[in-house]
Amino acid sequence: MAEGSKGGIQQLLAAEQEAQKIVAAARAAKTARLRQAKEEAEREVGRYRAQREEEFRKKLADTSGDSGANVKRLDVETKEKIATLQKEAQSKGPEVVDMLLKFVTTLKT
Repeated sequence: MAEGSKGGIQQLLAAEQEAQKIVAAARAAKTARLRQAKEEAEREVGRYRAQREEEFRKKLADTSGDSGANVKRLDVETKEKIATLQKEAQSKGPEVVDMLLKFVTTLKT
């Protein structure tokens, strides 16, 4: 009977070690996906920023022959749009984080 219980204990230990490996792999995958999502978000922000700056430069070039009032108007409009975008990003940030965490922490078998 002692032999049978030793074999059972060995099986339990092996199963526990296998479970630990699976959990460690899942954690590593989650960390990698979070890192990837952050990098993708940073690239998207960079592209958007470059696009908005280009639009601003075009508007500035179109109105450069006018007085400084147009430049001031464009500066105010740009600041307002930036504030609006930042407000939207803050309001949607937790939702995006929750969505990413749900995606990363859901294991498909």
